[in-house]
Amino acid sequence: MTADDSFNRLDDDDYPAYTMGRAAEMLGTTQGFLRAVGEARLITPLRSEGGHRRYSRYQLRIAARARELVDQGTPIEAACRIVILEDQLEEAQRINAKHRRAAESASPTNAA
Repeated sequence: MTADDSFNRLDDDDYPAYTMGRAAEMLGTTQGFLRAVGEARLITPLRSEGGHRRYSRYQLRIAARARELVDQGTPIEAACRIVILEDQLEEAQRINAKHRRAAESASPTNAA
């Protein structure tokens, strides 16, 4: 992989670009919070060759949403479950919209 390839991957939401320390700093939280959402299986950071956790922008958005809920008084386990369900709902809605568009383009319009 060249330096240009690595730089272009930074635009990828799933590219694990952030260390645990940097991710915690960006979210305004602790590394312990990131470990807790990992233990609750909300996010699973990739590991570097040295075993260090690396987070993607997508994972940081998910963790930030969980932090919002925790800051509002929701227990962390419940917050993680809520975020998982929200994410699943968003994905299902995206898939439904895709199928709906495909069905609409496949069926001829009845002009009366």
